[in-house]
Amino acid sequence: MGIYTVELYRKVRLACSEGMSRRQAAKHFNISRDSVAKMLSYSSRRATGASPIQRPKLDAFVSTIDHWLDEDVKVPRKQRHTAKRVFDRLRDECGFTGGYTIIKDYMRERELRGREVFVPLSHPPGHGQADFGEAVVVIGGVEQKARFFVLDLPHSDACYVRAYPAAVSEAWVDGHIHAFAFFGAVPQSIVYDNDRCLVAKILPDGTRKRAALFSGFLSHYLIRDRYGRPGKGNDKGNVEGLVGYARRNFMVPIPQFATWDAFNLWLEEQCRKRQQDRLRGQSETIGERLQRDLAAMRPLPASPFEACDQTRRAGHGAVPRALQDQRLLGPGRLGPSGRLDPGLCRRGGDRLPRRYHRSPFPQLGA
Repeated sequence: MGIYTVELYRKVRLACSEGMSRRQAAKHFNISRDSVAKMLSYSSRRATGASPIQRPKLDAFVSTIDHWLDEDVKVPRKQRHTAKRVFDRLRDECGFTGGYTIIKDYMRERELRGREVFVPLSHPPGHGQADFGEAVVVIGGVEQKARFFVLDLPHSDACYVRAYPAAVSEAWVDGHIHAFAFFGAVPQSIVYDNDRCLVAKILPDGTRKRAALFSGFLSHYLIRDRYGRPGKGNDKGNVEGLVGYARRNFMVPIPQFATWDAFNLWLEEQCRKRQQDRLRGQSETIGERLQRDLAAMRPLPASPFEACDQTRRAGHGAVPRALQDQRLLGPGRLGPSGRLDPGLCRRGGDRLPRRYHRSPFPQLGA
């Protein structure tokens, strides 16, 4: 058995515990099946009773090797260091007196430490994923871009889709509220990306500083929020796939409706119809699997959360009645072409005078 790190032990044991076979693990991690069997028997090399690996001839040159390999990231792949080239340079330029094999073993160990593992994800019932997508729609005769909210329950693949003129903070929260009403229950946890409407800042230790409106929403519904790694769409692959599904199946050809409310009622009906479908390789329908999701979800609270950002309204006096009835697509909210004026609705809230800040969505009137 070669030189394997504790981290490699963890990855192999975790992958096999989540369904990867020993044969697949040996091929994926480029190790023998005997090595896989030993890793499944012990939590680390230290646990096997093996003595620590001693590399006195190599240790003084490790920083040099790491520097060369780090620099390789900037050059074409075919011109990067091989183990043979590293060995030659160390011998000729640095006075290295060790053998080629320890160089090769170290480089293989280093590669395994940096390799990311992708294994099939297990989706227990009662948990969700959420995201926004974009599509062109025609509302009231005006062609414009819609942002549509998608909540997916990965265990059953049941979904809820709702469209908005803009993906502002209130749209995120309002989409959840309607989704919970649609399902009649609340997921135990939901996976998100690091959208600015939800996450104000990612702190150095990796924890998230949540936006005030979103934090209040989570507290109201007792939801455990989880986040995908930046740039890693596979962390919430189910909802990413459903965003594309909704666009291809619900918005081709381009939807044309008189109002946003009419469009959203139609989208809800499509989500209900989809529950009659069977997923590939499954004997149950989405609706039948949904029953297990619902049984594991939390009950709805006595009253829904008010999706209006209270922090923006606090301290600015009462909101005038005229602005309580303000609509995102109402008078003065459209540009000269009849499209939504992007200057009047940006991420995080609509640009009204501070004393008039409130939700721009019809269903969120005070």
